[in-house]
Amino acid sequence: MIKEQIQQLSQTIFNDVVANRRHLHSHPELSFNEVNTSAFVAGKLDELGLTYERMADNGLVALIKGEKPSDRVVALRADMDALPITEANEVSYKSQNVGVMHACGHDAHTSSLLGTAKILTDLKSEFGGTVKLIFQPAEEKLPGGASLMIAEGVLENPKPQAVLGQHVMPLIEAGKVGFRAGKYMASTDEIYVTVHGKGGHGAQPQQNVDPVIITAHILTALQQVVSRFADPKSPSVLSFGKVIANGATNVIPNEVYLEGTFRTMDEKWRNEAHIKMKKMAEGIAESMGGSCDFNIMRGYPFLINEEKLTAATRGHAEDYLGKENVLDLDIWMAAEDFAYYSQVADSCFYRLGTRNESRGITSSVHTPTFDVEEDAFKISTGLMAYLAVKQLGN
Repeated sequence: MIKEQIQQLSQTIFNDVVANRRHLHSHPELSFNEVNTSAFVAGKLDELGLTYERMADNGLVALIKGEKPSDRVVALRADMDALPITEANEVSYKSQNVGVMHACGHDAHTSSLLGTAKILTDLKSEFGGTVKLIFQPAEEKLPGGASLMIAEGVLENPKPQAVLGQHVMPLIEAGKVGFRAGKYMASTDEIYVTVHGKGGHGAQPQQNVDPVIITAHILTALQQVVSRFADPKSPSVLSFGKVIANGATNVIPNEVYLEGTFRTMDEKWRNEAHIKMKKMAEGIAESMGGSCDFNIMRGYPFLINEEKLTAATRGHAEDYLGKENVLDLDIWMAAEDFAYYSQVADSCFYRLGTRNESRGITSSVHTPTFDVEEDAFKISTGLMAYLAVKQLGN
């Protein structure tokens, strides 16, 4: 059976997958700068005899065509970019690029998909249909590499009936995976605000228009957008992580600068909230004698896992791994540009467990101590290969 063949091959290539992951981890590159990463992936595709097309500068798309008759197509996606974080792990494969780190597992995603490509290439006589491999740049930075690749036609010629994405999850033990049907991850918007006033001596506030006090009122009032305007059944998050009032103990500055994020899972409400936030902030500033530049950089949409596809994919995962190793996921208010695929095609984005408490591999993504339990690669490659051939009707 093809399942047993896939499982055997996944064990055979395990060491190569680990080696590829460690190479990528040692040589991380930031979003839109994945030049050497792209070249490395291209070289591996060349070794497999696969032709590929470049998209969005550093992105790569390759096709594996099964030799049995079928016109079905499934796309498999891996992201390749790293983050502007200085790695704190003392490991042999530690980042060699100071201030840049694979702290979100994209090295694991890329090496796993290369492993999946090897398995499917070796078994192409055993299945029908076409597998489209998407090696995507710039997941971590707006506007997101997914949106650029879609605009350049990554989901056309041929058009996939399903798009699958796999992402590491340090909350789940290695050897297990997680699924959630329906809405899974939030949209994300970046908020940039400058509150203008009239600065001066702190001992003479009557002569000034204090932007610090205006900002305090704006920050407090804006939370009502979530607590009083949002539907309680639809998750929303509004957070401000940067507030700069560059005065002194006795100096009121001329302006205060803010940066924040807004996240939700409803596009209609998302648009309404943008209007409410801007109107509220500008109105408060004006009423207190100041002014406010309120700018929203629209980010990724929310991610939705198509119900039927996700149910079927989960069932195939249970068949491959055993039901005890397939978990339910809760909604996750982080964002992912895989959401762009999910908005235009039937998609399923699932989680690969990478936690190992006994080895201290427990850190969250986007932290300097993030790492993955490499035993996860014993299932990551074969599982994605199995999911692909099952979605192709084999």
